[in-house]
Amino acid sequence: MQLSLRNIGILTAGGDSPGLNVAIRGVGKTAIQHFGMRVVGFRDGFRGLMENRFIELNNDNLSGILTLGGTMLGASRDKPHRMPIAGRKADMTDIMVENFEKHRLDALVCLGGGGTQGSAYRLVRKGLRIVTLPKTIDNDVAGTDVSIGFNTALSIATEAIDRLHSTAHSHHRIIVVETMGHNTGWLALGAGLAAGADVILIPEIPYDIEKIAEAIRRRSMGGRGFSIVAISEGARPIEAAAKSGGNDNASGGRGNGHGDSLGAQSQHVARQLEELTDLESRLTILGHVQRGGTPSAFDRVLATQLGTSCARFVADGVTGSMIGVQGGEVGPVDLADVAGERKTVPLDHPWVSAARDTGVELGD
Repeated sequence: MQLSLRNIGILTAGGDSPGLNVAIRGVGKTAIQHFGMRVVGFRDGFRGLMENRFIELNNDNLSGILTLGGTMLGASRDKPHRMPIAGRKADMTDIMVENFEKHRLDALVCLGGGGTQGSAYRLVRKGLRIVTLPKTIDNDVAGTDVSIGFNTALSIATEAIDRLHSTAHSHHRIIVVETMGHNTGWLALGAGLAAGADVILIPEIPYDIEKIAEAIRRRSMGGRGFSIVAISEGARPIEAAAKSGGNDNASGGRGNGHGDSLGAQSQHVARQLEELTDLESRLTILGHVQRGGTPSAFDRVLATQLGTSCARFVADGVTGSMIGVQGGEVGPVDLADVAGERKTVPLDHPWVSAARDTGVELGD
């Protein structure tokens, strides 16, 4: 049964990701043109909802944003229950509920990664009607095969590694390339596989530096005097994994288990490999360049499909759900099954098998 909905809100939270504007456009245009809804966009994620900072979305300001990176609404990592206020963290969910009701919203659409899914679920438990969309370049949102932004970031990281092959080959160097990925290795694994990296290090497979060095020495002795190492920023050595008892969150879900900041571990790997192989080593950290620029054609299609489907599910009265893709089918997934979960790389995933079959060293 289709409900008579008139007002919906949209916000984008967490880190920015290519394709956010496309999803906003898909939700907004479908809601306005097909269902006659009023669409309100809240600025800077949940903080904008709390401060009631908003813009009215319409066909004019939703036009021309298909190819733009970032988000026209702005984003922040502020969480409803731990909002920085006057130097302290405060629970502002009740104020968000008030603003939701002030706008007489029939639903609020939240676009974001794992943290956003958890924050949205908190608002669901406060009684708000929430629908979410998955976006993250890490591709680690549970309940969906792929997230908005991953394909673009994968393409950017792959192109960067392609370019680094030239200097690695010319100077007989080891080039260590760090991709984003605090807790999951989808980006490093995919880009490393696509760009022909010789070593791929991901959080799901703790590494032995000696095994990596031995693989690089074998390459050198075989006449291949350079190597490319693709490493997730959250990759960790076997000894750190053993110390944490295999718990990915033992160090707060970030870093390598030794208290090093992200980036420091990759520098450590580069130094160790230089010492163990006698080959010059260089580190390139791709960082936020992976988030920027025009979304890929795949992400534009994905974000449009998810955005338009989201508006239709909202019109049908769906709530408390994330709209994801599973087995090629778009549909709602209960937020209770998404919040607090993380989609890691299975050790038997076809990408892992393909890497091993082509002789890539995974460090184990």
